[in-house]
Amino acid sequence: MTTSSASAPKRGPYAKSKQRRENIVIAAHEVFAEHGYKGGSLQVVADRVGMSQTSLLHYFPSKSALLLAVLNWRDTVTGDGGSRSPEESLASAVIRQARFNETVPGVVELYTVLCAESLTAKHPGRDYFTQRYEGLRRSYSRSFTALAREGRLRSGVDPERAAASLIALWDGIQTQWLMDPDSVDMAQCLQDYLDFLILPE
Repeated sequence: MTTSSASAPKRGPYAKSKQRRENIVIAAHEVFAEHGYKGGSLQVVADRVGMSQTSLLHYFPSKSALLLAVLNWRDTVTGDGGSRSPEESLASAVIRQARFNETVPGVVELYTVLCAESLTAKHPGRDYFTQRYEGLRRSYSRSFTALAREGRLRSGVDPERAAASLIALWDGIQTQWLMDPDSVDMAQCLQDYLDFLILPE
């Protein structure tokens, strides 16, 4: 009873602090999507959440720390792009993810902008995107290899190259979709590619 009473007041400030961090991350997502990482300043982020830059740095000690928080937040919104249930096929998982991405264009735009920027020297997001691509290639390669064992991968298709090509197609189609969503059916383009590689059961 005494222990419960003593700890109860801590929940309010903790919840408020957690909410403030989430608000900062969401504001940073908007700013980075609009201006990129280099062009999006901490001051603009702070202004959007109604606090000083000094107060913002209390929650995120550096701009790079805030960027990583935004990228991790993005993964909670869209998923990691590679995970799926054992019962779900590769094609179904890819199309499901693509259709979901169409419902969060701002998050997709942020990913696209930051991914391109991460190619520059010493960009703080470079390790994140490098590891992400490595993980996706491994995941998709395993799936294509399993299909090959089942006799369902088109003859002559290399699983590792097919995995890299799927990611390249997805990123490229996604960029075109962001520019003109009414003219590009992202999910259908991916479906066409997978239908070409994967033989029917």
